[in-house]
Amino acid sequence: MTVLKPRSRMVSVRLSEEEYLALRDLCSVTGARSVSDLTRDAMHMVLRGAHRDGFLGFYMDEFRNQMRNLDNKIERLAVDFASFKSEAKH
Repeated sequence: MTVLKPRSRMVSVRLSEEEYLALRDLCSVTGARSVSDLTRDAMHMVLRGAHRDGFLGFYMDEFRNQMRNLDNKIERLAVDFASFKSEAKH
């Protein structure tokens, strides 16, 4: 396969075995051809986001909101479960 944009620069990062295996597993899930491709795609996303104000902040806020919603749902389920358990005893 012909490379359209030859790559001449390299960035080296040390990873633990667990980190590397997690990235390799992520390649399978996302369909990336290699850890290098997966990492390059992630860097492109970061670089695109760095040029837009609040890109990462927006996603972090969205993530926090979703976590709060999940926390609230878990609390409601715990209350419902306790109520159900109490009714089952009677």
